[in-house]
Amino acid sequence: MQAIGFTRALPADDPGCFAAHDLPDPVPGPDDLLVAVQAASVNPVDTKERRRGRPGPGPHVLGFDAAGVVVAVGAAVQGFAPGDRVWYAGQLDRPGSNAALHVVDARIAARAPVSLTPAQAAALPLTMLTAWELLFDRFRLAEGGHAGASLLVVGGAGGVGSAMIQLARALTGMTVIASASRPETRAWCLSLGAHHVVDHRGDMPAQVAALGAAPCTHVAILSGTAANLPAVSEVVAPQGAIGLIDDPPLDASAQGLLKRKSVSVHWEFMFTRPMARTPDMAAQGAILSRVAAMVDQGRLRSTLTRDMGPMTPDTLRAAHALVETGQTIGKVVLTVG
Repeated sequence: MQAIGFTRALPADDPGCFAAHDLPDPVPGPDDLLVAVQAASVNPVDTKERRRGRPGPGPHVLGFDAAGVVVAVGAAVQGFAPGDRVWYAGQLDRPGSNAALHVVDARIAARAPVSLTPAQAAALPLTMLTAWELLFDRFRLAEGGHAGASLLVVGGAGGVGSAMIQLARALTGMTVIASASRPETRAWCLSLGAHHVVDHRGDMPAQVAALGAAPCTHVAILSGTAANLPAVSEVVAPQGAIGLIDDPPLDASAQGLLKRKSVSVHWEFMFTRPMARTPDMAAQGAILSRVAAMVDQGRLRSTLTRDMGPMTPDTLRAAHALVETGQTIGKVVLTVG
């Protein structure tokens, strides 16, 4: 099969960053699906893994989000058959989806929404899983509840923020406040259902207070935690909760305020279940099934904003460079095969 991978950690503007490779077709294990990949998206984790490099001779194939068609199923797999259209977010500790064929554990896959193209579908799995797990597994929010409370989504126009705004509006009664710093990102957040938008480059506590909204019982900091935590520590309600997805140094004064407020801090890492093979690993497949149904019902929409066309070393390199700007709205996707 053909795959696009890297052998050295190079910047995205280096023409040798990625290369096409002819690799042996992967063989599914007992719990796996063998998938003919049709589309894959690029997430910040892809760029981090490329810059970090990987031990061993390579080539190393990145890619987590994927939409495609099942070619074969492992002996222990139930509920899938060749020809099924599937989507998933993949695993950090296995070869990635930037390839014509890809192997994925069936427990973390689901049938893709019938109403979306492969490119539209590939935009969603990783970010929807991250947002869902943060809202309902880490924060332990109750579906249909929490009227009279507010959720602040810092970095609302990014991939995870775009998913979280939609999920919170569709499945909770919370007031959703997003942060965005440009007119186009503000408009994007409002189009996804945010009740209010504030500018995280300004005085966020004053802006939130001026809204007269319900207390921010929950805050998801989805980008720039180190820069945004001091403001968030003022905004979050006493006995509230903060969710993080990056690895920031935590400001000492902000930590002190959070302690005085008895605020809980939760890290979300979407790859925990598949990497640790947790007993509830199949929850990710179930979540993606729920999301697919909600998409087909018109309750959620794809966050694809940039289709980079067929995946080549150059288009993949361009997609990585775009994601590394930190200015993308929604998701960047490439077609495969």
